[in-house]
Amino acid sequence: MNLNFTLFFSLCVVFLFVLPTDAEAQDPRFSQFYAAPIHLNPAMTGVFEGRWRVNLNYRDQWSSVLGNRPFRTIAGAFDMKYHVVGDDFIGFGLNILRDEAGDSNFTINRGHLNFSYLKQVAGGKYRNDAQYLIAGAQLGAGQHSVDWSQLWFSAQYDPGTGAPDMGASNQEPGYTGDTQQTDIYMDFNAGLMYYALFGDNTSIYAGGSLFHLNAPKISFFTPNDEELNMRWLAHTGGEIPFSDELSLLPAVVVMGQGPSFEATYGGNFRYTNHDWYELAIRAGIWVRNTRTVTGSHFESYVVSAILEVERWNLGISYDVTSSSLKTANNSRGAFELSLIYTHPAKSRYRVKCPNF
Repeated sequence: MNLNFTLFFSLCVVFLFVLPTDAEAQDPRFSQFYAAPIHLNPAMTGVFEGRWRVNLNYRDQWSSVLGNRPFRTIAGAFDMKYHVVGDDFIGFGLNILRDEAGDSNFTINRGHLNFSYLKQVAGGKYRNDAQYLIAGAQLGAGQHSVDWSQLWFSAQYDPGTGAPDMGASNQEPGYTGDTQQTDIYMDFNAGLMYYALFGDNTSIYAGGSLFHLNAPKISFFTPNDEELNMRWLAHTGGEIPFSDELSLLPAVVVMGQGPSFEATYGGNFRYTNHDWYELAIRAGIWVRNTRTVTGSHFESYVVSAILEVERWNLGISYDVTSSSLKTANNSRGAFELSLIYTHPAKSRYRVKCPNF
């Protein structure tokens, strides 16, 4: 393996782990982050080998504890790119997300328009040693909602029956009625990414992004003075070949929001037949660590599998709880599905990109 590649990848991993760790992830996130690229980093808009791409993601978490009211996240994205000058491209996209959490049906709805510029800094689009620097941005809107009628408060507890009396007043001013919504807020995100290809099935990438740069107001009450904490994220990864058919795709993602920090790291092995009807399979394991005001936790590990059939990628993963919560949910955490379709490109839209 190229020594420079090995050294560069090692430095990226060390860099990510020495970032400040005093930052709670309030935003929804996917274990299959590599299958939700635009939600990971706006700079990943247009970073794929094709003309246009569609991503669909679904996550179901804590259903073993919450029954039919789990934490459920559904997301979709569409992006495409245009050739502008030389071997540079601009990318455009749209992504939407809906997140529902627990008995209160606390819901987040967001949608963003995406823009990116892909600047080639070395190599050529018909060679396997291309390098690109990409800047991306997202501008969109969001809204939160909650159903107070699904919650009960201490004033509604009936000691005679040992159960809450939902007909009694909760004696909480402002917490009345059914569904309550925040004002629609504007949301601005931005990111950068660099990647380099060193040959077939050998690559490196590193990037970072900032979300909620405009500190949107998200309070359900007046005055609307509660801000959505900015979230920072850094990620790196690559592809390490063992043979023409087998390679390893390691990656690290770290993020912080408010008082919390999260790190996910691991990798997928990828096997491809290199036939004219290309078929590839991936399988791997990932580890997630979190740090909150209560301390650091080994939260879960994730087992994943992906089937690639020409233009289609179908992914499935399962989070196995390893924290103290495993006593309550028998280690049953979250289930995820992802589906990606990439439309082939004409020659002027072809650009070499890493496998993620």
